[in-house]
Amino acid sequence: MSAKIVTCGLKVIFIMDKESTQHYDLLVIGGGVNGTGIASDASGRGLKVLLCEQNDLASATSSNSSKLIHGGLRYLEHYEFKLVKEALREREVLLANAPHIMSPLRFVLPYRTRLRSYWTLHAGLFLYDHLAKRSTLAPSKRIRFDVDSPLQSDIKKGFEYSDGWVDDARLVIFNALAAKQNGASILTQTKCQRVHRNGKTWEAQLCSSLTEKKEVTKVTAKAVVNAAGPWVTSIFDEILKIEAPQKVRLVKGSHIIVPKFHDWPQAFILQNHDGRIVFVLPYEDEFSLIGTTDVEFKGDPACVRIEQQEIDYLLSITNTYFKNKITEKDILHTFSGVRPLLDDDSQAPQVITRDYKLELQTDNGVLPLLSVFGGKITTYRTLAETAVNELSQFFPTIKPPWTKHKKLPGGEFESLPLLQQTLNLEYDFLTESMLKRFVRNYGIFATKFLQSRTSLTDLGLHFGHGLYEVEVLYLIDEEWASCADDILWRRTKLGLRFSEQQKTRLDNFISEHIACSDKDVSKPASNESI
Repeated sequence: MSAKIVTCGLKVIFIMDKESTQHYDLLVIGGGVNGTGIASDASGRGLKVLLCEQNDLASATSSNSSKLIHGGLRYLEHYEFKLVKEALREREVLLANAPHIMSPLRFVLPYRTRLRSYWTLHAGLFLYDHLAKRSTLAPSKRIRFDVDSPLQSDIKKGFEYSDGWVDDARLVIFNALAAKQNGASILTQTKCQRVHRNGKTWEAQLCSSLTEKKEVTKVTAKAVVNAAGPWVTSIFDEILKIEAPQKVRLVKGSHIIVPKFHDWPQAFILQNHDGRIVFVLPYEDEFSLIGTTDVEFKGDPACVRIEQQEIDYLLSITNTYFKNKITEKDILHTFSGVRPLLDDDSQAPQVITRDYKLELQTDNGVLPLLSVFGGKITTYRTLAETAVNELSQFFPTIKPPWTKHKKLPGGEFESLPLLQQTLNLEYDFLTESMLKRFVRNYGIFATKFLQSRTSLTDLGLHFGHGLYEVEVLYLIDEEWASCADDILWRRTKLGLRFSEQQKTRLDNFISEHIACSDKDVSKPASNESI
């Protein structure tokens, strides 16, 4: 295969000539948590994998969740015991494998009359504690509230139980990094324009939006995975030109972020008269994250936005429970995501199953197409493992499953406090907030850009709020960031603190850095090899 060499700063990038056609074992369409999870699992089993994502990794549903690793307490009342049990098992696996971006979180469930009965909640939490083995999380308990409680004075009792917190977008990034470590090629800002069976192979046409000419590159593959999330049926309609084997219902979930308005460290789960629940979650130390809604969605998932009635809904429920009231003026940021749920003929969006289904289609037993319908972030790893198991019949030399006991990149350390202490000793010039953020964002991978730096001036340009040039370059060159939003909202959460002027300065720097690559290159500069 012929290739050209492009130099971008100190980085040398090997790019396939556009006349060449690369062949892969597996082409994965979609760079959310399911797509990157499948790419990671498959590449670790020895398959040659290419993943393409039309925008940024985790740019849609996977970065707009409630950021919880949980069994789904409310799914019990819909009798989804199998789903809850699987999610509870995975909760323990994920907490062990990603200690930098996940952590246990205690939830307070206030009891209010005329909603679910006290003993119904007690029985549900007993099941929640015992459906799957707990090795790290504390069991539930009954609690009483006194005058120091942040809750309304008429709320006297409730429950406390355990679940987990996750940085959802970084979970996607680390799965992409794991896939890359295993030899996979990850192409962001690259749309699959056409994919079809041609003789003994799949042929696909990929177009990168990071090149001025937007040239189309052709690749071939033995198998294709459609993990496009909200666009899963659009892939069938617009690209495959065949009928989708399943239907999905798009349900919008919106969140608001406000300054922290109570001093308890726990999260709260609030019941409402419509049968739904709303979370009030501690967020980035200084904020509260409130959500989510469940609204049927029609239209382009890329254009999803919170509506006024959703804002009113979240504010109303929150203010029903807490002494300190919040208003629309307190809202600092909102985000919305579209969940592609399996169409199970449920009438209300909140009772649609959160389970997933994998559909495997072949052409006379060859050229498999595996499509992912539904799912939730907590069960992404088992979904990925099951998907690759389904495809294993087409790859006789494939290796066995491996992800259950393997830590995600950056998570190979003994304990978070010990890692923070070690980095503090080695890089004593870092501020406390920077050190804490580096550990939570990157784990041991923070050393990739800190390296032998000995002062803040060694970190280069300062863009604000502890974001320096060395970190920005690392995120561009190693984590596929191509604009300020990629860094401020998905690689970090510094967007909550950045001004528009600071964001513009960062965007300009990123554009100038990326522009140093060859303008004729037909693949993103962040990929080392294709």
